[in-house]
Amino acid sequence: MKRFLIPAATLLFSVAAFAVVPADNMPDSLQAGSQYFAYPVPERGIPQLSPAPKGYTPFHIEHYGRHGSRWLTSLNFYEAPVKQLEIAEKQGKLTPRGQEVLNQMRDILEQSRTRIGELSPLGHRQHRGIANRMYHNFPSVFAPGTHVDAKSTKVIRCILSMANEVAELQALNPGLVITMDASTTTQPILNNSDLDQGSFKAARKAAHLSEAVDTLPFDKSYFFDKLFTDRDFVADNIDSNSLFNNLFYVTVNAQSHDDHPSFYDLFTPEMITRKWLADNASWFISVGNSAESDGRVPFNQRFLLNEILQSADTAMTSPKLSANLRFGHETVLIPLTVFLELGHYGDEINDLNNLQDRWRNYEIFPMGSNIQFIFYRPQINKACDPDKILVKALLNEREISLPVTPVTGNYYRWTDLRDYYQKKLDSFDTRYTE
Repeated sequence: MKRFLIPAATLLFSVAAFAVVPADNMPDSLQAGSQYFAYPVPERGIPQLSPAPKGYTPFHIEHYGRHGSRWLTSLNFYEAPVKQLEIAEKQGKLTPRGQEVLNQMRDILEQSRTRIGELSPLGHRQHRGIANRMYHNFPSVFAPGTHVDAKSTKVIRCILSMANEVAELQALNPGLVITMDASTTTQPILNNSDLDQGSFKAARKAAHLSEAVDTLPFDKSYFFDKLFTDRDFVADNIDSNSLFNNLFYVTVNAQSHDDHPSFYDLFTPEMITRKWLADNASWFISVGNSAESDGRVPFNQRFLLNEILQSADTAMTSPKLSANLRFGHETVLIPLTVFLELGHYGDEINDLNNLQDRWRNYEIFPMGSNIQFIFYRPQINKACDPDKILVKALLNEREISLPVTPVTGNYYRWTDLRDYYQKKLDSFDTRYTE
């Protein structure tokens, strides 16, 4: 009996974690979609926020958000499975379920042709919901006259995500003063892919290891038996790795749509878990903090962090209320999370054994994921001593710790946090010399 395996590769990381599927800390089938996991709020509960310290009121917000749920970003995700299944159809090698999947994929393919990478209706709703909760969580920030400055990358799904949040805020309070921009001038900050030589080498090394993890072998016989009647035909005629991966991503991304059929019956729970383990490790290797890349890739977000620091400093000097909203991509939000050292996600990890205990990608970057810094001062309508400014951070609307000593709970002195981040920014030239 043939077993459909993906070829193994040699890793510098330990790969023992992939020998047996762990029993704990495993995602459900939707979370296993990694970057395709639909934003979990409010469907999985609305995070509860701690009350501000006595006498303190929020007056400013700094934000970076990923676009909402979308179509897959390449037509090949939809087109390649149809072409491969049609090869089997012509030879009479499809099971009844395989024929049904082919017919359903033909419909999805036709729908996708003019929608590749675009925001789905769910993506629109996600951002309106995020804006609505932000408004009601911090009503003092969004008083009449508050300046909301929104910027987006030039990608349509990001622009529409921004437009939905801004429209919701404007509907809630027509007195807001809103400015928006999405142009070439926003790209270097909101979607930076710094390619200095050291970062390029680190990214290339991470990409090589990431690819190696993604090709670790596991048995996919169940998947192919659900679709095809002849294993030898599949081995000789079907690109099994391509078909498995494309249909897996179509399957997990169906949660981004209101009307797509489910293909989860093609995958066993173990297959779903193993695929997530590989994707989880792949994302960590690519953008996480490890010795393999000398922790360098997250430093690509130093320009964005510098802008956040400068924007916040400007807000400190004004008695006015304000919010700076930025919209982009998960390829920025994940390394930014690492660079900011939100929670434990900045920790250095150098072994893939039990990585899922310390790094779970779906917690960081579901569709619509966002980072919010909420600033508080004792007097809402008056600029004050920066040492009295407090800040807390939210990752996907949940309070999360920051890398300095808190004043209380999840509230931190802004000057302490700013100094910490500034020293980190200043360390780049001495830490990474060519």
